[in-house]
Amino acid sequence: MLLRILVAEHLPLVRRGLVASLGAEADLEVVAEVGNGQDIVPAALEHDPDAAVVDLDLPGLDGLSAAARLREEVPGCRVLILSAQPNPGQVRRAFEAHAVGFMSLDVAPERLAEGLRAMGAGGRAVDSELAVAALESAANPLTPRELDVLRVAAGGARSTEIAGELFLSVGTVRNHLSRIMCKTGARNRLDAVRIASDSGWL
Repeated sequence: MLLRILVAEHLPLVRRGLVASLGAEADLEVVAEVGNGQDIVPAALEHDPDAAVVDLDLPGLDGLSAAARLREEVPGCRVLILSAQPNPGQVRRAFEAHAVGFMSLDVAPERLAEGLRAMGAGGRAVDSELAVAALESAANPLTPRELDVLRVAAGGARSTEIAGELFLSVGTVRNHLSRIMCKTGARNRLDAVRIASDSGWL
């Protein structure tokens, strides 16, 4: 069975390497390659691939958002996300976006090809250590409002700016930040942002 593949990677050298390694497999055919997240769905609609290999950090539209759009507009195309710095939170978010594969960007070419074949057969393609880490990572302890505060804080906003954006008092914002740091065990708000991002809560 010939699998038709779309490759989405913004770095030309990496993209060409992916296209060359996948194209060397007798049962894989790269039918489209793009360097911008916004181009993924139009290319998939035009070429009707069986699977898409998508970099997590694409310009225009990130890989997870692109995976979610592909699910809606080209449901027959199964998505494998590649990440330069994979962590359990990314794995969970990828599956929430309906991706069925997740691997490190430094995966061996033959392992990537094996993963795509598994996806073509209806399975998943995930690094086993990442999958276990994602299952074992802690559940989100933050309330929706605390997440709102932390998202605004992640942009570097001060307490007064967070209060203004979320229509809260400065005291309420400080209380939220205090509870966030207590729940996450963070040293400060930047550390809390890092912990929440790595855990997939943001």
